[in-house]
Amino acid sequence: MAPHTPAMLTPSTTPLWLNSLFVDHAVLRLGWRNWGVVEAGRLYRSNHPLPWQLRVAKRRFGLRTIINLRGERANCGSDRLGRAAAAELGLTHIDAAFESRGAPHKDRILRLAEIFRTMQEPALMHCKSGADRTGLAAGLWLLLQGRPPAEALRQLSLRHGHVRQSRTGILDAFFLAYAAAHAREGKPFLDWLREDYSEQALRDAFRSQGWADRLVDGILRRE
Repeated sequence: MAPHTPAMLTPSTTPLWLNSLFVDHAVLRLGWRNWGVVEAGRLYRSNHPLPWQLRVAKRRFGLRTIINLRGERANCGSDRLGRAAAAELGLTHIDAAFESRGAPHKDRILRLAEIFRTMQEPALMHCKSGADRTGLAAGLWLLLQGRPPAEALRQLSLRHGHVRQSRTGILDAFFLAYAAAHAREGKPFLDWLREDYSEQALRDAFRSQGWADRLVDGILRRE
C-alpha cells in the first residue's frame, strides 16, 4: 500500500526512512503486517508499523493507543517515524520495553498490567517482528482478563513467527510455569507472579536448541 501523504518522504526524513527500511529491516514489513486480534475492539498486535500502516489501522479499528514493546530507540528510524506518526494521528504512545530471550521481568509485567488497566482502548501493541515480545504481551493481556494459560500460550505461535525451540522459548516456559501452578493451586496470575515467580529459576531451568538459535539469531536476525 502506498503512503497517503506526499510529505512523508522529505529531505529531512529521508535518512530516517533509509535507516528504517534497510537497517531496521522495515523493507520486509512493507507487505508483511503480522497482524493479529487479541480481543476484537480492545487490543491488536503486529510487527512495527510503518506510518501509513498505522494510519490505516487507526481508521479501520479506531485505535487510540500504541504500546511499543521495543522501548525508545533514538537511533532507529522506525522508532522516530512511528512516534511522529502517532503524534500526528493523536494516538497515545507508550513505551513498555521487554526482552525476547530473557526471563520476563516481574516489575515490567506489573507495569504493563497497569498500562492495560488505564490505557484508552482500542490499542495496538508491537515489537519489531511481532513474534516474541508481542506474543508475550498478548498472552499477559489474556491472563489478566482471567483467560486460561493455554489460551495465553497460543499467542506465542509459529503462525506469528515464534520459534519455541530457540532462546525465545523462555517466554513459552514462563506461561508453562504459571500453567503448572494454576493447575495445582488455581492461583490468580498476579498472585502467582508476586508470590511465587522466580526469574532466576526460570533462567536456570530453560534450555534452547542450537539449530533453532542459529535460525532465529543467525539467519532471521531477530531482535
